[in-house]
Amino acid sequence: MGYYENSFYTLLALCAGLLASQPTRRNELKKQAEARKQVSRDDKHPEANWYKVYALVMGADWIQGPYLYSLYRDEHGLSERLVSTLFATGFLSGAVSAYFIGALADKHGRKAVCMVFCLLYAMSCFFTILPAVPLLFLGRILGGVSTSILFSVFDSWMVTNFRERKLVEDGCDLSRTYATTSIVSSVSAILSGIVGEWLVKFTGTKKAPFLLSAGLLWSALQLIWAHWIENYGSKESESSDKSKKSNVWSTLKRPSILALGFASTMFEGSMYLFVVFWTPTIKAVQKSTGELPYGTIFSSFMASSMASALIFNIVMQKRPFKYSRLLIGILLAANFCFVKLAGPKTEDAAFWLFCLFEACVGMYWPCTGYLKGRLVEDDVRAKVYGILRIPLNIFVVVSLAIAGDSKSFIKVFSACSMLLTASFGAVWAVSLKENMP
Repeated sequence: MGYYENSFYTLLALCAGLLASQPTRRNELKKQAEARKQVSRDDKHPEANWYKVYALVMGADWIQGPYLYSLYRDEHGLSERLVSTLFATGFLSGAVSAYFIGALADKHGRKAVCMVFCLLYAMSCFFTILPAVPLLFLGRILGGVSTSILFSVFDSWMVTNFRERKLVEDGCDLSRTYATTSIVSSVSAILSGIVGEWLVKFTGTKKAPFLLSAGLLWSALQLIWAHWIENYGSKESESSDKSKKSNVWSTLKRPSILALGFASTMFEGSMYLFVVFWTPTIKAVQKSTGELPYGTIFSSFMASSMASALIFNIVMQKRPFKYSRLLIGILLAANFCFVKLAGPKTEDAAFWLFCLFEACVGMYWPCTGYLKGRLVEDDVRAKVYGILRIPLNIFVVVSLAIAGDSKSFIKVFSACSMLLTASFGAVWAVSLKENMP
């Protein structure tokens, strides 16, 4: 068994230990019963259908991740410059579509838009495996639009569903829901890495994970159609249109939202650049010859993220400090990772620094998800979430254009560290002036 395999199983054992210590809904129901509050008699978890769908859509997304760059370069034979252009196209389409997607979801229903996501992303998978440059660009455009939906509309549906059904009375907690969602994503990613590695070895092509991704999306579509309840944002009318517009922009102009949006842009932008550059970074410092076990390495990253989300769930159950303070710590730790990655490093050091960054990601998602859930109103949630993703996508496009190709990871990581420092300062300053959660 190789070094990466041993590391992965060690991280998996850590996750198993943390999983056994998790706070549960059943414990919360017992507390409510002791306090003589009304409790639900239904043992089925009221958010089970959310977790099932999220596991499928994230699995469909994650299984593609380790092989997209390699598929473009090794099987399609594309140049470094063209690969970077394809990645940039996906982010640019996400930026252009983000505002309109949020508005459509709030008006026509978030469940409906989530179903459209499944169809668009499946089409993106099919176009990605066809070695024709125009179709590859179409695949990236659809992928960018789909990603905007995945990281804005799904989240909006979940928060509004949580509040409309008053799930807090059923032993649920929004913070724990976000942490569990992050854990579900990590588990999906780990399984995706293992299954993807096996698929590629069995079929001899990196196209296979994309075909499986389309199958997972079809299954998710069936579950959404059968089990989700539709919810909306503001209702469009001539009399309310002006007040709605004012509500959206007044929300976006609040210092807490601006700081959170800036931090999200810098952190998630760094995360997307990590997705593009981790493979060439490890290859550049690789000690041995031969093919790297991409799936196993990717699964190790996801195990690190899962362990971190499990720790978040345990620590934040008692709310020992504010979520905004935790976000500041996450930004500082991520900054440390990129500072070290931009300097001289060994293969082992690069691997563990990437694992540490993924641990930051594991805490980042539930932390910022909870903050946005508290700070943004339900009636404009999808639109606000979509708008907050516009600068993120632009940031990634500009970064990829400046970097030129995947060999420029040192200057990209240096820039990420400086921008994360700025985002830490912004959140810190606002948290001192405002009562952020």
